[in-house]
Formats: sequence, structure tokens, C-alpha cells
Amino acid sequence: MIPVEHGSAWSALEAELREDILTGRIAPGERLGEVPLAARFSVSRGPVRDALRKLAGAGLVSFLPNIGARVRVFSQEDARALYELRAALESDAARWAARRAGKDQAQGLIALLSQHAEGIAAHPAGAYLQNGKDADFHIVIAEMAQNPLLRDLLADELYPQLALLRRQHRNVAGRGRVALREHQNIADAILNGDDELAALLMRRHIESSWNALRGQLEVGDPEP
Repeated sequence: MIPVEHGSAWSALEAELREDILTGRIAPGERLGEVPLAARFSVSRGPVRDALRKLAGAGLVSFLPNIGARVRVFSQEDARALYELRAALESDAARWAARRAGKDQAQGLIALLSQHAEGIAAHPAGAYLQNGKDADFHIVIAEMAQNPLLRDLLADELYPQLALLRRQHRNVAGRGRVALREHQNIADAILNGDDELAALLMRRHIESSWNALRGQLEVGDPEP
């Protein structure tokens, strides 16, 4: 049960709803009615409304006229804008990681990719799963860049939206193996301290990921 105090209730409720959305327990496009949510969490509608507004600010919930709140559904334009921002930010993250990361950190990144390779070899047609922040290639690089503002922007703002976008569209068959090779090339550039190459390869990697996803996006905006 969510705490009854309004100040803490909305925060705890927001965290639980965020988890439900990002794990797919609440699907893209699903309505988020204040009344049923208030009943579910045994709170008044005030904390529910505050939590939904917070999630809307994070790009995970949208409010539509005559419908109310629902889990965000990405249009093709939404997805393109997200990937353009991602390419700009992550190429700089890779550049700074190559300049600032120690050899031990870079070698740890390569060791992480060896673990990823084992998972992909076991399920070559499956998704490229990276469970947990410490096991996510892109989050590790954001940490290695040693820029807290960039790290927080990527980990707290951009990546949750990206996770929701991926929930909306199925995985591209075989993309995991290609992505792994691209990750390995980026990691090698970081290990060698080649900041320009690391940035270039990261940008190409994000653009490749976008091109793979773009073919699955519906033409035009999804129906509300």
C-alpha cells in the first residue's frame, strides 16, 4: 500500500507506475485513469494526478483531450527526435570516455561485452538484453565520460523514453549481433584513447540503430 501522506504518496506511486510502464506491465497506449489508480493504490486522486504529471514531464505519459492520461505512444517524428538527441549526446559521451577513462575502466567495458556476446550467442535471434545499469553498455560509457550532467540526462531522461519506445516496437531480427560488433569497435576506440574515432563510431551506431527501427515504425502518427 502507498503511504497515505500526500507528499510521499505521489512519489512512491510515481516510482511504481514508472516501473510498470518500463517493464511493459502497462502497455503503450493504455489508459491511466485517476479513479482506478487511486483505488489500486488506496490513495486519493490528488497523489495520482501529481504522479501522472511527473511521468508526463519525463516523457512516459501523455494527456489527450477527452481521453485523459495514457502511456505515451511514440509517433515516427517523436522517435526521430529522440534518436537525433541520443546521437548528439552519446557521441560526446564516447569522446569524453576515450579522453578520461582509465585503462582498467576501458578493459572492464570490453569484458562486459564478452558477457553480452555469450548471451547473444545463446539467443542469436533474440533481443540484445542488458539488464541493470551496471550491465548496460551505454550507461557504463556515460559514467566513464565523468560528466554528471550528461550522465543524469541520459540515464534519467533519455533512456527511459528509449525503453518505452522499444516496448512499442518489436525487436529487429539479427540486430543484436550487429549492435554487439558496433559496441566492440567503440570500446576498442575508447581503450586506445582515440576520442574522435570513438565519437564517430558511436554516432554511426546510433544512426544504424535508428535505421533498423525506422523500418518498423508506422507511417504517420499513431491513432490516439
